[in-house]
Amino acid sequence: MEKKFTYALVTGASSGMGYCYAQQLAARGYNILMVSNEEAIHEKAEIIRKEYSEVQIMSLVQDLGQESSAKQLYDYAVAHQIEVEVLINNAGVYHDRDFLDDSEVFNSLITMLHVYTPTMLCYYFGQDMRARHKGYILNVCSITSTINVQRLGTYGASKAYLSAFTRSLHVELHQQGVYVTNVSPGAVDTGLYNIHQTYTNIGKALGFIVSPEVLCRRALRALFAGRHKVTIPLLWNKVLLFFVWLLPTSALRLIRRLGWF
Repeated sequence: MEKKFTYALVTGASSGMGYCYAQQLAARGYNILMVSNEEAIHEKAEIIRKEYSEVQIMSLVQDLGQESSAKQLYDYAVAHQIEVEVLINNAGVYHDRDFLDDSEVFNSLITMLHVYTPTMLCYYFGQDMRARHKGYILNVCSITSTINVQRLGTYGASKAYLSAFTRSLHVELHQQGVYVTNVSPGAVDTGLYNIHQTYTNIGKALGFIVSPEVLCRRALRALFAGRHKVTIPLLWNKVLLFFVWLLPTSALRLIRRLGWF
């Protein structure tokens, strides 16, 4: 039988947090399987490969927004004798837009990327981790999982599912040597939110916005420590959530009428 190589699998790894997770896991000595729907994944893999020549870096272009995506990715790993010890479910999309104003394609995609595909990747790779009594799963959730407001309907709701699912899976697998962690970021400087650079710089200076490098470092630390959840940045997110929780639905309707959000 051919030797299996221990890998960390990172989805959405061609940019932003996904790329940082791949870099930092390579620095920890893991071989990496980087997955993205963008061809740029190969260039990013080559950068990490040159920096960490002692580990193996593989890159795969695959659309994870299809019903068959998770099984295809698992089958690819099996066919290439890749033993996934760390699974980072990072792939995702974002819009702050009214539900009915988004396209059918986008609404289907966000549901697949945030709900179905990560769930089934946990199922397929989790089976192997449980059998080995060792594994780590990081599901990238969001503080919006507890914010039920307009224009974030599909994003917040899909992240709420992933958050609840992650907590249950954490409890089910913890005693069997498989650690499952929910990282719930607030604002991260990845360009995802289309914030003007001036405001981004102010937010970073105040600690409201964090760099992807800082977020990934803290998230991986929590994952390998066996924690069930980490919120980043903690203080500002708590302040934000406190005030959002105080808002009644009538206040949200007023904000809507005034055209603020």
